[in-house]
Amino acid sequence: MAMLEVKDIHTYYDNIHALKGVSLEVNEGEIVTLIGANGAGKTTTLRTISGLIRPTAGQVKLNGEDLADYETHELVYKGISMVPEGRGVFAQLTVEENLEMGAYSRNDNRVRDDIENIYTLFPRLQERRRQVAGTLSGGEQQMLATGRAMMARPKLLLLDEPSMGLAPILVEGIFDTIQNINKEGTTVLLVEQNALMALSIADRGYVLQTGEIVLSDTAKKLSNNKMVQKAYLGVD
Repeated sequence: MAMLEVKDIHTYYDNIHALKGVSLEVNEGEIVTLIGANGAGKTTTLRTISGLIRPTAGQVKLNGEDLADYETHELVYKGISMVPEGRGVFAQLTVEENLEMGAYSRNDNRVRDDIENIYTLFPRLQERRRQVAGTLSGGEQQMLATGRAMMARPKLLLLDEPSMGLAPILVEGIFDTIQNINKEGTTVLLVEQNALMALSIADRGYVLQTGEIVLSDTAKKLSNNKMVQKAYLGVD
């Protein structure tokens, strides 16, 4: 049984039919990527999985359990964390306060240890631990948003466009971090417009066009697919 099962979901924004029967699966331990052009429905898919938008039809299941009756904040307790597009850090709080906020769902005594683990993963954040998050660079805010999501100790991490707006020199580091997070045991569903980088670290992938899944395969096969190469990888 897949960890995450998305079955035939239909999602609307007012009269706009944004998702038209999207189905996908993510197995425990995988990195799965969802690629597609702007407006294809990638962010809407993640927002539907995380409960920020309610589908009008279809099911989202985590380890076989239907998530329809849970609010977004309750899904954190179920093991789902999301790093939103645009990072969404708490701008007026310090780096360390942001990380502490990420652990709001926990009542154990390992929070301090996990903050130190985040600092090991992102040494730059340790240097900035007392700095107000709104004054960080874009790359540092992406590190912080990812670290904050990891503080909930998620089973499944949803990442929405983690490379957006970052300098090319920082992008590779972010993708290395995603791989390291996965190697430590966190399953990842990655939405990313940089299809080349996404497919280079993913196990499997789905291609979304105008609200519909049009292709799904291993990342390697998608990288070699002529349509994918022409539409998303810049290969003629």
